[in-house]
Amino acid sequence: MLPLVETDEQWDAVVPDEAVMRRGAEDLCARLGLTGLPLTRYEAGTQPVYAVGDEHVLKLFPAASAEDGVTEARVLAHIGGRLPVPTPEVRSTGAYENGWHYILMSRLPGEDLAVAWPGIPRADQDRIVTEAGACLAALHALDPTPLDGVVGPGDWGAFVGEQRAGAVQRQREHGLAEGWLEQIPAFLHSVEPTAGPERVLLHTEFMRQHLVVDPRTRALTGLLDFEPAMIGDPAYDFVAVGLFVTRADPRLMNRFAEAYGRVFAPRTVTAYTLLHVYSDLPWYLRELPAPPEATFDSLAEAWFAAG
Repeated sequence: MLPLVETDEQWDAVVPDEAVMRRGAEDLCARLGLTGLPLTRYEAGTQPVYAVGDEHVLKLFPAASAEDGVTEARVLAHIGGRLPVPTPEVRSTGAYENGWHYILMSRLPGEDLAVAWPGIPRADQDRIVTEAGACLAALHALDPTPLDGVVGPGDWGAFVGEQRAGAVQRQREHGLAEGWLEQIPAFLHSVEPTAGPERVLLHTEFMRQHLVVDPRTRALTGLLDFEPAMIGDPAYDFVAVGLFVTRADPRLMNRFAEAYGRVFAPRTVTAYTLLHVYSDLPWYLRELPAPPEATFDSLAEAWFAAG
């Protein structure tokens, strides 16, 4: 029902085409015994994801990202019931056809925290950030050893080295101004973020968009989207925390760090911001308050320091 998708061109032709995707989703739901339930595609996200009735979510991974589906299913099984915030329960997972992979999981109640955030009173925002900090601490406290070989990278130092080698070119392709580009090599050399042997299970995109909140009680009801999970330095997860949870608010970062139980050096998190697999500094500079000076030291204090 779904065609092979291995290239960017095939992805662009197939994944956004709801007529094609819906036929495949409906066929797969029928094979899973879910015929007749309402099927609603979520607008956000890279992968095609559908709410199936009120209790299920179907996430589809084309051949180009099928390994991400395997990763997410294994991570969800590993962390299920072990965090203070619920995560989806895997109900079925496997290969579909033409290289596609799927996960059928439980649907968590609530709404996207990023959508709900502007209407949440400040006191409740503070409490939610505290809950989020405790949740990430619990994730990082889990033993990642059972996921070795499934969740990469196998060598964190080598990964950081590869990201460092391509850091300037990645940001240039995103349109970063030359004044920032020329600072990157010296700044990364001065930080050396690979120091220390500590390795934990990373969400890598711990952000409001992947947290779910009850609109009535304003309590966190879920943490989603583990397909890009990695095993590595815990400071790496604070990139998304600073950019998308606390959003350069030192007071919120302080609350998050207190609940997490640890503070990471702002310069280290800034280095990982440049080394992150999804790094897009020009976008962040448009989204967040500009640092007082156009330097990475100034940016580190403006975006990632606790108040």
